Amino acid sequence: MTFLRYSFGLSLRLKFVLPISMMLIISMLIISGYLINRQSESFRRELESNGETMIRMLAINSESGVLFESTYELGDLLDVLSGFAQVEYCLISNLEGTVLANTGLNPVDADLVTSLREESRAEHNLNFDYFEARTGGEVLVLTAPITTEKEVMNRETLGLIGGVDRSVGASSVSETIGWIELGMSVETVHKAISEAKLAAILLATLVVITTIVMIIFIVSAITKPVTELVEATDQISRGDFSTRVEIEQRDEIGHLANTFNRMTESLKQSRDEIEQYNRTLEEKIIERTAQLEEAQAQLIQSEKLSAIGQLAAGVAHELNNPLGGILGYAQFTLEKLRKNNPEENPPKEIQSYIRYVGDIEIQARRCKTIVQNLLRFSRTSRTVEFEDVDVNKTLEETVSFVEHQFRINQMELAVHLTRDIPKVRGNAGQLQQVFTNLIINAMHASQKGSTVSIHSRYSPALGEFGGTVELAITDTGHGIPKEDLKKIFEPFFTTKEVGKGTGLGLSVSYGIVKDHGGEISVKSELGKGTTFTIVLPVQKKAPEADIMKETDRKQV
Repeated sequence: MTFLRYSFGLSLRLKFVLPISMMLIISMLIISGYLINRQSESFRRELESNGETMIRMLAINSESGVLFESTYELGDLLDVLSGFAQVEYCLISNLEGTVLANTGLNPVDADLVTSLREESRAEHNLNFDYFEARTGGEVLVLTAPITTEKEVMNRETLGLIGGVDRSVGASSVSETIGWIELGMSVETVHKAISEAKLAAILLATLVVITTIVMIIFIVSAITKPVTELVEATDQISRGDFSTRVEIEQRDEIGHLANTFNRMTESLKQSRDEIEQYNRTLEEKIIERTAQLEEAQAQLIQSEKLSAIGQLAAGVAHELNNPLGGILGYAQFTLEKLRKNNPEENPPKEIQSYIRYVGDIEIQARRCKTIVQNLLRFSRTSRTVEFEDVDVNKTLEETVSFVEHQFRINQMELAVHLTRDIPKVRGNAGQLQQVFTNLIINAMHASQKGSTVSIHSRYSPALGEFGGTVELAITDTGHGIPKEDLKKIFEPFFTTKEVGKGTGLGLSVSYGIVKDHGGEISVKSELGKGTTFTIVLPVQKKAPEADIMKETDRKQV
């Protein structure tokens, strides 16, 4: 695996040359080893064949010398062996083991050759084996019997064939009369084998080097056009589309080069068109961005108007009570003042008038607050300015003009706010729109007599984490199916009946929370209710030391 990972980083030329060279070297090693082994076996067989031929000739020529135990004749016969460099020694003995003639010195221990002699005499046949010499070399020892032919006359037919034909009744048998032992040095064979090995290695090396050079030349000729294509590709990647590949081949690489040139021309033309289009693209982007911002503002405002329409009846009822009180107290006070002279009124009457006017002020301020909250909620602004927002106060203002809707629908709105939570950076109007959408949705999803709960809490800062303000709006309504949970924040998706919702409330709310750097999530279970959770980040305060440094830097 390591070799494969390493090979991925090699050039195309080396990826061709290295595997082919390795296969060539391995093949030459195998072939050379096989040929050297065969040559070694051939040299040994040739030595054995020469020794066998020589010892058989000696056995035939020494027959008469052994019969008559003529050491002179046998000595002359062995003198002929002095002309053969491979012959280490030779000895001729009779059946009793007496050496009749010998030449040279036996370099092999006698005990080692004894088994070969006994085996040869037991089989009455030529035998040979290799032995290690005392000098460290190797010697081929051959033993062969010296035989003679003896004629045997059959007594039963001797009288019948006498004087007619002696060959008719005669038969011949072969009889061993002695032994000849020949030792031949294997040193010349080893030398020949070494020379053959050296010649094979030199030849294999020459073939490998020549072949690798040819492979490199051929691979270079093949990969050169590919290299040119790679260099041209690098230039094009740097933006130079004027590059052309000049390859005149008519094979696949030539076809690739022509295709590459056409592709380059097409890319250059496309780039020119893109550059021309980019000159006007910025203006189009600015125009489209302005249109999108206007459409988004209209979308948010339309959702506001939808919520305002749903709140209108509740606000009207909410204003009706204080306005009725204002009207009654004002008419009563006016009538009293018309009938009586203010200077003649006793202090008790004056106190009653003061109380009536005070009630009028309280109810008027209540109406003013309701109207201001509604106006703030419906206010349209092209630019969204972020400031420090008190989330609890924004929730209370939202609750002030939606709680009457709950009383009309015979529901309860339970608000549990954690006091002294830090302010968040945001836009109060937009956050109020999110709270209104979620509270009204919770009301629509609930039944009469149920309760919608609102909780706020603060998760303190930890390390680089600046802390968050979490708001949870929970209802006990019918819940949301699992298959719809992933789609509730999509534009125009709604589970309400036609005419009761645009399907934009949650989508707009999701966008507003994201713009504030927060998260909005939902958990729901069919038949048990739904909880929407809004998490808004609290901006982490800089350490006093950092503030001092920043102040000093500004002063400098």
